Amino acid sequence: MGGGETGRPSDVHPPFNARCPVPDQTGSMASPIEHVVIIVKENHTFDNYFGTFPGANGATLERAQNPPPSDPDHKHQTWMNRAADNTYRVQYTEDDIPGYFDLARRFTLCDNYFSEVAGPSTPNHLMLICADSPVINNPHHHYRPTPGDRFTLPSLPAALEKAGLSWGNYGGYAFAYIDGLHTHGGNHGRDAFATQARAGKLPTVSWVYGDGKPDLSEHPTQNVTDGMNWTMEQIQAIVDGGLWDRAAIFITWDDWGGWYDHVDPAVVETWDHSHAQRPDDAFPEFDGQPFRYGSRVPCLVVGPYAKPGHVSSQLNSHVSLLKFCETNFGLDSLTDRDAAANGMTDCFDLTQPPNPAPTGRPSARRSTHTPGAGSLPSRTRRPPTSST
Repeated sequence: MGGGETGRPSDVHPPFNARCPVPDQTGSMASPIEHVVIIVKENHTFDNYFGTFPGANGATLERAQNPPPSDPDHKHQTWMNRAADNTYRVQYTEDDIPGYFDLARRFTLCDNYFSEVAGPSTPNHLMLICADSPVINNPHHHYRPTPGDRFTLPSLPAALEKAGLSWGNYGGYAFAYIDGLHTHGGNHGRDAFATQARAGKLPTVSWVYGDGKPDLSEHPTQNVTDGMNWTMEQIQAIVDGGLWDRAAIFITWDDWGGWYDHVDPAVVETWDHSHAQRPDDAFPEFDGQPFRYGSRVPCLVVGPYAKPGHVSSQLNSHVSLLKFCETNFGLDSLTDRDAAANGMTDCFDLTQPPNPAPTGRPSARRSTHTPGAGSLPSRTRRPPTSST
């Protein structure tokens, strides 16, 4: 998505291997946040969802069809040629995702937050767990890794356990790629999250995914309003379980999904095929091409200590969520990437009067929208193993 005149520069981040000072936990105010919930949705850029949000750095585009009639290709090689493709320069509006717009008005919306990897789901999911990925595209087995597909990586779950803290994966497939996590008791089905939250029994950090039956991840070709309604239900479960006062909730989207965004990401790391742990994942033809960052994606920050009515333009990315957890719970960095990251610090004020929990259900209506001919071609959805 070629950089436009309205796009703010995103290249103010230090290179990933330049260590930034980690905030000193000693003598600082004890954090009231005991539970971090990371809700990972699928395949939408910032402009595709929040381009019309007042006060944010968005671009107004043609209205998108809901549900989207096709799954745009979004492999790394497609990302490299994104500026030449005008097909998916479309967006959803508040009519489609009213709950998300309501959260953005009540809490914090990040408009300078980027997916970690210039590619599809799996590398970005791994970054959200490990601050590392030995793949730039999805592996061949993708959703169903075999024992030979597993990677040796550091991980935030392992760091939490070492510190005597807990974690939970609710529906995420990428944990099965990581040695030591693939058979762990912290892995649960998607629906277990709401059950545990309503019972007031969540781990220290939760990763929550909408994949399943029905698919509520918002991955094309799923109705985005249905996926949003499910997300709002997860937040309500946290409130119902009495955990709101101690929670920080992040809602983000894993990758660009093939959709346009007018802000070009900075290149802070290029691909080096020697980083791959298996020959099939090496892609030496991509050496020197952008690895990080990927396209800009939304991130909503929700909770009692999220700044209310705030649009944060601090540069953040998926590994910033790990940095937040590390800072909040006094953990060491996993890699140079999270060490150098901003940790979502502009999104919180721990001294403010706590925000009340969301009330009402602005998500109650279901939106379908079919634009005029020519807005978005209907194409057969590609198999999920190609570029989810």
